[in-house]
Amino acid sequence: MEKKGRSIYGQMLDAVNPYRWITGTRNLMFDNGILESRSFPIATICIGNISVGGTGKTPHTEYLIELLQNNHSIAVLSRGYGRKSKGYVKADGVTQMPQIGDEPFQIKNKYPDISVAVCEKRVTGIERLTSEIKGLDVILLDDAYQHRYVKAGLNILLIDSNRPIWQDRVLPFGRLRETIAGIRRADVVIMTKCDGITEDEKRWCSNYIKGWKDTPVFFSRMRYGDCYPLFKEASAPGKYERAKEVLLVTGIAKPEPLRAELASRGAKVTLMQFGDHHNFSTADLDGIAARFEAIEEKDKVIVTTEKDATRLLQRTDLAQSIRENIHVMPIKVEILGDEEEVFNKIVEEYVTENSGNSRIFKE
Repeated sequence: MEKKGRSIYGQMLDAVNPYRWITGTRNLMFDNGILESRSFPIATICIGNISVGGTGKTPHTEYLIELLQNNHSIAVLSRGYGRKSKGYVKADGVTQMPQIGDEPFQIKNKYPDISVAVCEKRVTGIERLTSEIKGLDVILLDDAYQHRYVKAGLNILLIDSNRPIWQDRVLPFGRLRETIAGIRRADVVIMTKCDGITEDEKRWCSNYIKGWKDTPVFFSRMRYGDCYPLFKEASAPGKYERAKEVLLVTGIAKPEPLRAELASRGAKVTLMQFGDHHNFSTADLDGIAARFEAIEEKDKVIVTTEKDATRLLQRTDLAQSIRENIHVMPIKVEILGDEEEVFNKIVEEYVTENSGNSRIFKE
């Protein structure tokens, strides 16, 4: 990870970037009360980023779910990127992926006992959730860092260590949604995907971030689990364990870490990459089947991500060769060093002190 700041050329591009001025003006309007940020009498945690895609929002949201679900009533509220519906939709046992989007569907599928809803207007979404769910303690706002009409009680900012924001620029010249001054709104910062990061790099990153705001900084990485068959009834036991060659099918922003992980486990990996949040067409599925059939190795499997699996589960036209061989790679977040307990305490104390039930008790 490079630690140097942006170049003079980059600073010149910033100076003439109209999008930078638009987002900066918008933030100033919220900061000065010209546009209203609304707070709610319930714990609200925003998990978001400044850059476009690929920082690990969904795995970090799932980390918070697993941290809190045993002691608190949780709801997850998302915009529902890529969904076919509009307005407020609360997922239930029969909700299909196109109605709420792939990531909310993944979360509801993994954690069926928690509430998951989507709404473009987060204020409306929070109002609906708090009126419909009695005893709700906390709402996790997935990807809402720039949605400033809601003033979250705890803002968690994620920064990809492989593409730190101080090496980037605001759209369209880079991948930033706003300037790095957005760090000042963070209550907690997590540098993500920190495999191989050194202690010197961690200190440098912490000092740089604290130069913008003196806020806690943590470092996390993705921990990959054991692959499991997407269609257990169709796959022979032990097929993945025996595989010597893998066709990796992904529709995520940054598939390289997953490719490297599979290769480190001893398999030859062929990557078949689609765009982020890609909706697989019949032609795509035919292409996957053909690519898989073309692999000469007898012991072979298809591997995909949990997010892609939610979309493939909706398809009724999967070739039998895909159904019999496709496996899913689960991932979880791990806070590095001995800081996990500190991070967990920050979150748990905030939720306990600001949950709906806590407020009723205090009144």
